[in-house]
Amino acid sequence: MDIQVGDIIITKKQHPCGSDRWQVLRIGADFRLRCLGCGREFMTARAKAEKSVKRIVREDAAL
Repeated sequence: MDIQVGDIIITKKQHPCGSDRWQVLRIGADFRLRCLGCGREFMTARAKAEKSVKRIVREDAAL
């Protein structure tokens, strides 16, 4: 899966705050994600993050 730093990913499940959009802050063996609803940041394993992705929104596409 081609996920890059700065991308916004939309997940299959929502965060408890109600948002399903996450900004990718770091990639590698695990991902650092920031919830765009409440601002909470956390790290998760690459396999788990890629499995939960519904759609990727590129930062360039918004312009």
